Amino acid sequence: MVTSQEQWQDMMRLPAEQLYQEEIAALKKADKGKIPVGWQMSPQSVLTFITGGKVGKTVITPKYIGNKRLIEMAIATLVTDRALLLIGEPGTAKSWLSENLTAAIYGHSDLVVQGTAGTSEEHVRYSWNYAMLLANGPTPEALVQSPVMRAMEAGGIARFEEISRCASEVQDALISILSEKTISIPELSREVSARKGFSIIATANTRDRGVNEMSAALKRRFNILILPTPSDMDTEVEIVKKRVREIASSYDLQAAVPADEALIKVVTIFRELRSGMTLDKKEKLKSPAGVISTAEAISLLTNSMALAASFGNGEITDEDLAAGLQGAIVKDDVKDKLVWREYLDNVMKKRGAEWRGLYTACKEMNE
Repeated sequence: MVTSQEQWQDMMRLPAEQLYQEEIAALKKADKGKIPVGWQMSPQSVLTFITGGKVGKTVITPKYIGNKRLIEMAIATLVTDRALLLIGEPGTAKSWLSENLTAAIYGHSDLVVQGTAGTSEEHVRYSWNYAMLLANGPTPEALVQSPVMRAMEAGGIARFEEISRCASEVQDALISILSEKTISIPELSREVSARKGFSIIATANTRDRGVNEMSAALKRRFNILILPTPSDMDTEVEIVKKRVREIASSYDLQAAVPADEALIKVVTIFRELRSGMTLDKKEKLKSPAGVISTAEAISLLTNSMALAASFGNGEITDEDLAAGLQGAIVKDDVKDKLVWREYLDNVMKKRGAEWRGLYTACKEMNE
């Protein structure tokens, strides 16, 4: 017989509430603050869960490294009946922060609407089991609740990922929900009203502006927080290091964690190409067409560990890093290849012996 714990161990990616269950349990046990209705811990404990700290002998790992005041504002928003909208560039941890806030506050982060061009109003409100509908007409048993409706009934938090990728009429389906806190089901002559604790955390990508711009009416229903890209080199290196260790542990990669030197090189390359300027601000650079975010740096280094474990001796080589860099930077094949080649010849080549091995490996990949 397979136990629940064994089932979780087989999951490719654990939800935050399972991944950090010991931390959440320790925070709940030690919590002395006032706990809002529908929450499982106080706002102060939620802050500790997100930003890190210590409770008794339990170390609380930071889930978000950045401006602490932003996290305080996010938590304070969710204490009220306002919804929260997290906006930022790709890789600024919008979804990660949304998931961990929901895990800490509500205990379940799986009530998610994923915004795409194909997301319909039914995904936001409700739909029907059409076989049952045809057989018996509209009945409560035939009703298929959306994640938003389920959160309303439970007094929990629903997450709406990449809301600006949805069509305008889908976005606007949220307006009455956020204003009235009800969903009307005329087919059943009933309404679903939200219990205390209900809220929505939505995320939007700044690169999607102009795709389906959110209406002013919808924006007014949210408190909006803009998550910045990591402000300095040390912060970004720390974020990348932490997430690479967590992901590598989850996948049980049989490879050494990247050395600080490799981390610094990758983050340096990403920050310079992202900003269009070398770190010393002495030379302007062309930027690739795609986004080279902190999340991509994490993925690059994780993939490099997989290469080293599967086809090497477990130690990340310059060739492993070069393969990852090529894939992360050269997406629009013609333009990006030229941008990367200029960076290699005009910047990396001139950085001396420490960079020579990586330069040579990247040059060979880009030929």
